Amino acid sequence: MTIKILIVDDHPMVAEGIEAILETYDDITIVAALTNGRDAVDQVVRLAPDVILLDLNMPGLGGISATEMILERRPETKILILSMHDSPEYISAALSHGASGYLLKDVPTEEIHVAINQVMAGTQYLCTGARGSLQPKISDGSEPLTSREQTVLLELAAGKSNKDVALALDISVRTVETHRKNIKRKLGISSTAGLTRYALEHGVLQGTGRSV
Repeated sequence: MTIKILIVDDHPMVAEGIEAILETYDDITIVAALTNGRDAVDQVVRLAPDVILLDLNMPGLGGISATEMILERRPETKILILSMHDSPEYISAALSHGASGYLLKDVPTEEIHVAINQVMAGTQYLCTGARGSLQPKISDGSEPLTSREQTVLLELAAGKSNKDVALALDISVRTVETHRKNIKRKLGISSTAGLTRYALEHGVLQGTGRSV
């Protein structure tokens, strides 16, 4: 079963490049490449894409507004924002309006394929740059969390199991368990509920589009 992809980008060379790469995968079918958000909204029901790769900044109807309107017409479609902007405001707005993931345009092309499969599996996908933009520097005032521990804390606080975190970050369950243990030790927290409370109190989950 192939995944039907719609590409929406007002830069033809970008769209053509993505299309050329994705067409090399046997599990991908490109249903169309459009140049603006309005056409995507108007044609989403007819094209019935599984995933839309949607540029954020386009003339007329931008990616964030288009995301909301597309999902009103076809809620089952997953939307991956593909943008050059890595500001927390852009990323948070995209996620809060229903996007399933956010990729920066400088990611390796194979990561786009990974992201497509992950959102199809029902998991939110943020590239490393997007995750880094959203995460505050977390510390208990003594021994700070590493960048990876911050990422794991964000995933755990969003209610994910060790297995889900391992899949999301492409690491082993044992590695997640080690990170969880180190996070609890550094923060002086003994339970997962405590980690969630800490994340909420320190604004870790604010604006990520996640619920706990």
